Amino acid sequence: MRALLPLLRTGWGWRAGSPAAARLPRGKSAGPGPHRAMAFYRTEERGQPYSPDYRLFFKNVAGHYISPFHDIPLKVDSTEENGIPTKRARNDEYENLFNMVVEVPRWTNAKMEIATKEPLNPIKQDTKDGKLRYVANIFPHKGYIWNYGALPQTWEDPHRKDKSTDCCGDNDPIDICEIGSKVLSCGEVIHVKILGILALIDQGETDWKIIAINVNDPEASKFQDIDDVKKYKPGYLEATLNWFRFYKVPEGKPENQFAFNGEFKNKAFALEIIKSTHECWKTLLMKKCDGGAINCTNVQVCDSPFHCTQEEARSIVELVSSSPNKGRNKEEEQVWHFLGK
Repeated sequence: MRALLPLLRTGWGWRAGSPAAARLPRGKSAGPGPHRAMAFYRTEERGQPYSPDYRLFFKNVAGHYISPFHDIPLKVDSTEENGIPTKRARNDEYENLFNMVVEVPRWTNAKMEIATKEPLNPIKQDTKDGKLRYVANIFPHKGYIWNYGALPQTWEDPHRKDKSTDCCGDNDPIDICEIGSKVLSCGEVIHVKILGILALIDQGETDWKIIAINVNDPEASKFQDIDDVKKYKPGYLEATLNWFRFYKVPEGKPENQFAFNGEFKNKAFALEIIKSTHECWKTLLMKKCDGGAINCTNVQVCDSPFHCTQEEARSIVELVSSSPNKGRNKEEEQVWHFLGK
């Protein structure tokens, strides 16, 4: 009979009680505190980058395969990380400390994303009509202008109308734009502070965009709310609005629209949206709503009906090709688009 670990609810993030720390060799540290999230997660590539078969799977510190969508906690625990005590910090600091899964590094073009409809939800490059997707360079911006990714354990329910936008969700984890100075890597898991939020309306669906900063950024202490972005990074929010407004125009699509006339809402508003999408995710994982094609296979949410064993997770990954193929091994040629006002 399957042995289930007790499920601990820490803040908004659900995690399984993890014995991983006990498995570390004596005298070895798993990381110096709450700002070393990636120390607890590793990635494994399958297939060749820039090919339709490429997948990036996630492992926890014990080397077991996990889902970045469902098994990485949303909130960073204020007392421990994977069972390991962390440095003390102000309560208000931890209330605003979240895990971010980086999908797209800044200045790159490949549209990488968590594969929500595949078991264990690896990161893959999105395709359309059989072709790999890249975002266009719209002058003066090269690719994505932030480190782009998702908040784990969130879900924008496509059957639930948001009361503030009057539109349903886009069926994905909530997106996040990290505005720090460092260019991050695909698959990194970092700790971020939430600063604000933008409500993009994409083909009639609500597609929230969280604005956040890496807590390890040299200037992170300056940023507490959305007004600090205006103060210390003037022009960045305007560039963000324009990026999301125009990024589909080179594909022949119309400009995107926004709720609130394109106004960035503050941290308090953003935290309420995150809380709501986390509640939607919980109903999804407990099979209390229609998740459609979303794959909820997980290793650590032990009272979920979609829970699987470590052996089952390993079998899932082993079915995915690990050998290089004849797909592209470099990004497509760069084309620049110049759009009039």
